[in-house]
Amino acid sequence: MIKVNGLTKDYGVRRAISNVTFDAEQGEIVGFLGPNGAGKTTTMRILTGYMPPTEGEAIVAGYDVVSESIEVRRRVGYLPETVPLYTDMSVFDYLKFMADLRHIPSVDERVDEALEMVGLTDRADGFIGNLSKGMRQRVGLAQALLHRPEVLILDEPTIGLDPGQVVDVRKLIREIGKERTVLLSTHILSEAQNMCDRVLIINKGLIVAEDTPENLQARLVGAERVILRVRGDSDDLAKVVEKVKGVEHVDAKADGTIEFEFAPGKDVRPEVAKTVIKEGYDLLELRPVGLSLEEIFLELTGTESTDKQRSE
Repeated sequence: MIKVNGLTKDYGVRRAISNVTFDAEQGEIVGFLGPNGAGKTTTMRILTGYMPPTEGEAIVAGYDVVSESIEVRRRVGYLPETVPLYTDMSVFDYLKFMADLRHIPSVDERVDEALEMVGLTDRADGFIGNLSKGMRQRVGLAQALLHRPEVLILDEPTIGLDPGQVVDVRKLIREIGKERTVLLSTHILSEAQNMCDRVLIINKGLIVAEDTPENLQARLVGAERVILRVRGDSDDLAKVVEKVKGVEHVDAKADGTIEFEFAPGKDVRPEVAKTVIKEGYDLLELRPVGLSLEEIFLELTGTESTDKQRSE
């Protein structure tokens, strides 16, 4: 588990993070989101004992990151954004070397287990220098898992992976997150929305939001939005929906669907369904929609998301 209270880090006159406070429990995957330079990597480096904070306290797996940093490092698996690897070593030899540094018993057995977890068993004898960026990323993840850490800290864990590898790594992280504490940073907002139990959004060194993706949506939307779709002709459907008490802001879309809103806690969907069917329409779909995590990110940080940037 991770407990952070008032964490602050100054680089000379520049303050990288200010009064960062949050918890991450065992069996929880927490996503750390923010634009470039927001303070994500600085926070992770402090939590792994890489650097001390200027102020504040961080407890990882029950140990203080400053006064008990060695104990913290024994219990943390860390995957930095740029994985430090020895390119002239084979995958197996590199992981064996890392396992020896950690005094892990039954080294060969443990290395084989880590290789299987990340899907690199068939590359064990290959040189790291001959691997693709995605494969190297998986080697880095394997070294982070070698000692069965209680806490796993991952900085952009799927960067450089192809779509198939991304799916595999996400599945692996979800499995790991059932028993361990996982803190991961990502610029891929859909990834955090699909994989994380909770998200922290940081901007300019400050935590600006902390909640589940679903609760963040509810907090920012201020009203429930619903998509309604019927079979065939939907002419006059908007007028039918508007007559239902509690329905607000009815909008007929070009694709024939209807979007409407209602106040939180006043669910009008059952009444809308009854009315639509009574009027002779065949109801096909009635589902809630909310702000995407990308929209929430933009709302809170006022920045362009990486998902959007990559598409431009």
